[in-house]
Amino acid sequence: MSSHDSPLYTADEALKRLRDGNARFMRGEARFQTVQKDILAELTNGQRPYATIVGCSDSRVPPELVFDASFGELFVIRVAGNVLDPAVMGSIQYAAMHLRTPLFVILGHEGCGAVQAALALRNEGALQPSRIAVLLDSILPGLENVDAALPPPVQLSAGVEANVRWSMRQLLETPEGRARMAEGVLKLVGAVYELETGRVRFLT
Repeated sequence: MSSHDSPLYTADEALKRLRDGNARFMRGEARFQTVQKDILAELTNGQRPYATIVGCSDSRVPPELVFDASFGELFVIRVAGNVLDPAVMGSIQYAAMHLRTPLFVILGHEGCGAVQAALALRNEGALQPSRIAVLLDSILPGLENVDAALPPPVQLSAGVEANVRWSMRQLLETPEGRARMAEGVLKLVGAVYELETGRVRFLT
């Protein structure tokens, strides 16, 4: 691996940048309010993002804004319910092998409609159009331990976190995921975005 291919930051340094960026965002002190032409010009030569974010497509949770990140700093993969389908897994593998981002974050969010629909399917048999049903089938295994007797808001909150952990588990169970984590270079963390406060709560 050449020095150019080496990550600009360690996984822990990348995580600190995300935490610091979210803190600035919450304080209303985001740095990247305007397009900086010099940054765009530099990025024509390639990209070296310090983190890969797998998040939900929900329009209220744009990772670049939430983490106060500029052009070229985050490799973002977004799909409803932050599910790991083959295309998403391929994008993650690309980020690991070619972009060499040291940090991978599965980012869920409060009030996730995909998780809510999956709970409704499990609890009430609520049907959805075929393509949405396929999406929900990807979420359901992670909701096995979410108690159906809980009040709906509590159940949804637990479901969102369970879904993040389910995506993490799927990623860690791949041969590539196990190998990369064993090397101790890459780090995988889960997080939940709080819609009302703007805070990203990293899971332990």
